[in-house]
Amino acid sequence: MTTHHPIAIIGAGLGGLTLARVLHVNGIEAAVFDLDASPSARTQGGMLDIHDESGQEALRAAGLHDEFRALVHPGGEAMRILDRHGVVHHEEADDGDGGRPEVARGDLRDLLLGSLPEGTVRWGAKITGARPLGGGTHEVTLAGGATFTTDLLIGADGAWSKVRPLVSDAEPAYEGLSFVEVHLHDAVIRHPASTALIGGGMFFALGAGKGFLAHHDSAGSLHVYIALKTAEDWISTIDFTDTTTAKAAVLAHFDDWDAGLRALITDADGALTPRPIHALPIGHHWDRVPGVTLLGDAAHLMSPFAGEGANLAMLDGAELGLALAAHPGDVNAALAAYEKALFPRSEASAAESAESLVLCFAEDSPKPLLERFASYR
Repeated sequence: MTTHHPIAIIGAGLGGLTLARVLHVNGIEAAVFDLDASPSARTQGGMLDIHDESGQEALRAAGLHDEFRALVHPGGEAMRILDRHGVVHHEEADDGDGGRPEVARGDLRDLLLGSLPEGTVRWGAKITGARPLGGGTHEVTLAGGATFTTDLLIGADGAWSKVRPLVSDAEPAYEGLSFVEVHLHDAVIRHPASTALIGGGMFFALGAGKGFLAHHDSAGSLHVYIALKTAEDWISTIDFTDTTTAKAAVLAHFDDWDAGLRALITDADGALTPRPIHALPIGHHWDRVPGVTLLGDAAHLMSPFAGEGANLAMLDGAELGLALAAHPGDVNAALAAYEKALFPRSEASAAESAESLVLCFAEDSPKPLLERFASYR
């Protein structure tokens, strides 16, 4: 017999887990499906700054804010902005106000996972498609052919969501920018010059169409994203399985940059990982479809330059959970209330993100970013 779940959440990322937790706090059961084989199947990325008005608000709704505060990385709210010559043009200390504290993504995910009843997440459950059965019910197909049905299907399954086609034809588009991700391990001991260069918080070194974004992670490594405005197929021209060749190809874009900045590439430990940046259209929305909705990147994928991706995903999850609790027995009223707030909120953040991408990689960068920070004073 086909299994039936009243609420099925596709994706055990921060947004999906926040939703499951808020539902649990409000006495509502949900099943979460994730394609990873286990919680530890892959690393969970670097540090996140969790904003008071979004991510932290979601954690309050989940009853986990105090536990979250214990995970915060001291000093992580500091910031430095440099030019390509290594000259520091802007520096902020961590004032300790807690408005945007940094936490390791993996620690935050573990906090959310640990707050759910055992068995809530079905690991190794890759969704291959879903179809409406009428009346708001959907059938979901898993890799291997198994199926289940649900009264409420929630796509929390990221950029390339399998649920999104049920409500929207939109697809992510390349934003003209690619990251190459690297790590410098045991940074204080093995890479003291780079440790001093980057400082204790977020680090930007920017020039025309390229730059470095970096921070310390909770394991004592420097986590660096090398950014390049480049054609979409640029990544395919480099053999990233050959680390020496990949380093040389990336380094060639920084010939006239400061030696300390170039060392973030030459001294990197392990493989270089390419990450092309994609986004959904600004203002992405859909007409109300019975029994299905989206949250997080599935709903509003954007570039990372507003710092809102994880925060919005968690806020989406919390607000959807609260809407369902506030409309017992009326799923579509809950979804309508949730989406009414979701669309303008995500449009504003997506617009800010797109504007900040242009600003960070302008021909006279970092000048536009410095002018923005000066305007806040």
